[in-house]
Amino acid sequence: MAAVWQQVLAVDARYNAYRTPTFPQFRTQYIRRRSQLLRENAKAGHPPALRRQYLRLRGQLLGQRYGPLSEPGSARAYSNSIIRSSRTTLDRMELQAQMNRAVYEDRPPGSVVPTSVAEASRAMAGDTSLSENYAFAGMYHVFDQHVDEAVPRVRFANDDRHRLACCSLDGSISLCQLVPAPPTVLHVLRGHTRGVSDFAWSLSNDILVSTSLDATMRIWASEDGRCIREIPDPDGAELLCCTFQPVNNNLTVVRLQDTCSPRAGMLGLEGCLGAPDYKVGNAKHNVHVMNISTGKKVKGGSSKLTGRVLALSFDAPGRLLWAGDDRGSVFSFLFDMATGKLTKAKRLVVHEGSPVTSISARSWVSREARDPSLLINACLNKLLLYRVVDNEGTLQLKRSFPIEQSSHPVRSIFCPLMSFRQGACVVTGSEDMCVHFFDVERAAKAAVNKLQGHSAPVLDVSFNCDESLLASSDANGMVIVWRREQK
Repeated sequence: MAAVWQQVLAVDARYNAYRTPTFPQFRTQYIRRRSQLLRENAKAGHPPALRRQYLRLRGQLLGQRYGPLSEPGSARAYSNSIIRSSRTTLDRMELQAQMNRAVYEDRPPGSVVPTSVAEASRAMAGDTSLSENYAFAGMYHVFDQHVDEAVPRVRFANDDRHRLACCSLDGSISLCQLVPAPPTVLHVLRGHTRGVSDFAWSLSNDILVSTSLDATMRIWASEDGRCIREIPDPDGAELLCCTFQPVNNNLTVVRLQDTCSPRAGMLGLEGCLGAPDYKVGNAKHNVHVMNISTGKKVKGGSSKLTGRVLALSFDAPGRLLWAGDDRGSVFSFLFDMATGKLTKAKRLVVHEGSPVTSISARSWVSREARDPSLLINACLNKLLLYRVVDNEGTLQLKRSFPIEQSSHPVRSIFCPLMSFRQGACVVTGSEDMCVHFFDVERAAKAAVNKLQGHSAPVLDVSFNCDESLLASSDANGMVIVWRREQK
């Protein structure tokens, strides 16, 4: 029954090389979505004649859009040969999308404004505005198990609607489930002897990696909350942030080591990241690539920065790493996929002496504004949006948005779904105890929404995979899950 739908997928896969040649990651997303739709249609049991007619029409439409295939022959002739290797083709395309570096140089400088071509897509989405789409209002649930201690990081699991985790300066990590009602705390991960500064989900969500002010990194099993491995810092230094390498997710993780520095006070660490004993002159300021299977540093995977590294982010293919420090600089590193080696590439001084507390990378801002971008929080009372202009991670400022941030480690994110609507949304915490939504493509009055409910500075925000829920955490340990208003 599904044979014709597999042939349709084969036609799509054959033409996929013609789609967005400079954006391989989009081709992978497109063909996987097509595969999902075709599998659902196959279950519907349409008559064979209708399926064959659809196959012919699909081939004709693709031929009109992209021209004839490079190899002559009927659709049936080449479809049969491709079907046999369709799984291998999809895997190879996905690997190629991950391994190839995105090409930045050919894009025109400056902001890319969505065009009228988006009108059809907007109609598919119901023609609702960006403000309507991000009309979060009601509180779905409030978690207070970490009350009185800051929660510097909250994250939904990857591609998951209802699994959430948050770390606290009380030294623990909570794994929460939002459905079935009522929401519950599944596991509390205990083992760190000081505050947990950061954590990250693996791509398959089976493990978490956490960093702590107790100078250790721990690896946890998310299913039962077991600590699988503890990795001490060789110098006994505090660990402040971590991230998975997006392609080699099972083997490598980038972490930070640093001894205490007098500049830590600028970030309000006494109230938000514990009260470290300051030491003068012996800060390490290192970024390390770790093999989480062995617990050892990767040879050539270390680099020294000018200050305490507070934020890390990879681009989607995993070739570029950005690191932000407490002296106001953002460094880009080239990551060698084969060896894990880091090579320092570029440095941008955002503002001398203003700690960079959050970095979020996005390959496209929206479907119509295909501008690789970096979203940065620094203690400037501004949220900053930068354009990535080349393959070495050079940054160019596009926009800034007013928020309150002068001392706390506030974080921000891009909305996870590429919008069918004109515009693109980003969300940030703020010291004014609110969650702010901004449309990065709106020339004036960029504020889309503001959520009020916290009683302390909002430190972090996180969407679930379909943007139906948003979680935010604050400096008093409160985690609020907001639900999107249903029209």
